[in-house]
Amino acid sequence: MTGIALATEDYLSEIVCLRLLKELEGKLTPQLLLRKGGSGYLKSNIRKWCELSNTLPVLILTDLDNTKCPLLLIQSWLEKDKKPDNLLIRVAVREIESWLIADHEAIQDFLNSKERLSVKPDEIQDPKQYLLNLAKKAPRQIRDDLVQVNKGSIRQGLGYNNLLAKFVTETWDPERAAARSPSLAKARMRLSDLSSKL
Repeated sequence: MTGIALATEDYLSEIVCLRLLKELEGKLTPQLLLRKGGSGYLKSNIRKWCELSNTLPVLILTDLDNTKCPLLLIQSWLEKDKKPDNLLIRVAVREIESWLIADHEAIQDFLNSKERLSVKPDEIQDPKQYLLNLAKKAPRQIRDDLVQVNKGSIRQGLGYNNLLAKFVTETWDPERAAARSPSLAKARMRLSDLSSKL
């Protein structure tokens, strides 16, 4: 059993990381949870994460957002520094919500939705908005937590992170989701590779 540090943008991303570690059946256990909010925090501390990875493996999970591709994002963060072997930077394309949407069965059941979902969730330009639009038609107790409507625009509701964290922990299946999300499939593969070499 080896410890690992998780550096994430937000609570929901942290919960997704913990769910991915659970797949490894105890080979990697969370030892440090590093989260303050947003990719700026992750990027500004990249040298600290590199140094930390010399003593403890580090998994950084960030959203691609509007960057053209994950490789460009990683290169811009590291600049000319070489990535340490025990530093794993994974990028959700385009946001962590696309990984959740990729498990069609679970998300449709969760939202009580029969809507046809994107078969290529990594290509959705705004996955959070996509999910909020789906949630507008969910049963009231779910809709009220996920969605806040203000002057015609819909935003993340107060219970958004907590409710989706529960969904990830109890229902979401990373293996099913990875079949539709190449960025998630790569994250699972790299995490498995890291666990097997430690």
